Amino acid sequence: MFSKIVTTIAFLVISTISLNASNFNKEAEKDRLEMIKYFEAKFEDAAKNQARFFPYSDAQELETKYEKNLKFLDFNIGSYAYAKDAKFQYDELKEMPPYEDAIEKGEELYTKPFLNGNSLQTCFPDLTIAGTFPYYDEKTKKMVSLTSAINDCLRSNGEKEWGTRKGSMAEFQAYFLNESKEAGKIFDIKIESQAQKDAYERGKEYYYTQRGYLKLACSNCHVDGAGKRVRNEILSPLVGQVTHFPVYRLKWDEIGTLERRISGCVVDQGQVPPKDESQEMIELLYFLAYMSNGLPVDGPDVRK
Repeated sequence: MFSKIVTTIAFLVISTISLNASNFNKEAEKDRLEMIKYFEAKFEDAAKNQARFFPYSDAQELETKYEKNLKFLDFNIGSYAYAKDAKFQYDELKEMPPYEDAIEKGEELYTKPFLNGNSLQTCFPDLTIAGTFPYYDEKTKKMVSLTSAINDCLRSNGEKEWGTRKGSMAEFQAYFLNESKEAGKIFDIKIESQAQKDAYERGKEYYYTQRGYLKLACSNCHVDGAGKRVRNEILSPLVGQVTHFPVYRLKWDEIGTLERRISGCVVDQGQVPPKDESQEMIELLYFLAYMSNGLPVDGPDVRK
């Protein structure tokens, strides 16, 4: 009888801990599901939804140049999911991907020995975990991005840290992401503590807060404005926005990191971007990554 009581108490304790842990992502999961519902409704039929979502757009363009009946997984390729012309150009570029050299260079960097005999392989023995970044480090009580984790590895081994936007950083990330993609991994961001929940909320707040002299928020372009045309570009959606980085961008003529793209976007909005390894930047990435939970890791990729 005593053993049954102990077993029952232990089960209740474990169940309570699991329940409490799962509750931390309750609001975040609500956000994610509502955003999926929003984008699926928006792109069920752009022309049909003109009055609701595209009041200033050309009706004929919406009818002829936008895909219909899009579902969650379609948004993994960003605006190419609904922009027919852009998708055609994207498919042509993918026939001979310009980022293949970056993957090869990244593989060389992975096993290149440090002066102390260690290597990036020492720090990252498993390359199928790209979809778990950023995460909260319980030891340091800080958020960790893939970029900061790579530089932490270099610093802890007495090596000079890399620049956070291109070059070796982007090349190694290309190899890292490609290995996760080849393994069929998805984005699986966890929110299992109050600290993680708070980090998510701060990232979300940044995304939806208007800043700079233009008084714009990230959400103005990538939630409200997703699918709308700015000059010659059609804006991408929040869902799936980070799954494909690093990217070889034709404008850059090289491969670059997610931090590089976000910083450039923030500057274009008339704002000063957070430092690439700052908690503010990583919390923004945390929010973005959580909103893509369930989508396949799809980097590296190519963008205009």
